[in-house]
Amino acid sequence: MGLTLQESLRLTVAALMQATGHSQRTVADILGLTQTQVSRRQSGTAAWQLDDVDALAAHYGIRPLDLLDGPTRACEALPDAHRRTTAHATTSSAARTTSRTTRAKGPTR
Repeated sequence: MGLTLQESLRLTVAALMQATGHSQRTVADILGLTQTQVSRRQSGTAAWQLDDVDALAAHYGIRPLDLLDGPTRACEALPDAHRRTTAHATTSSAARTTSRTTRAKGPTR
């Protein structure tokens, strides 16, 4: 047997958070919840509600059924305007590389 709907939704929300760069606090703000409530939903100690699905779908510009269809479908349906920008990812990657190089070589004088 596959994943339960709740398990699939937890994976989908995590995938959307990754794709958009949103934190649990951001998701909480979208839903009018606290970060702790989102954390409980993501850990499985509390259940996601249908109202949550509707609100997240509306925020991300996707259909509720895309959210319920799993992480792959939800991320494929995610409009470009909601995606984390490539420039940000490239900048972050470059910053990490520079940081590692600086630590390895030591500071320049």
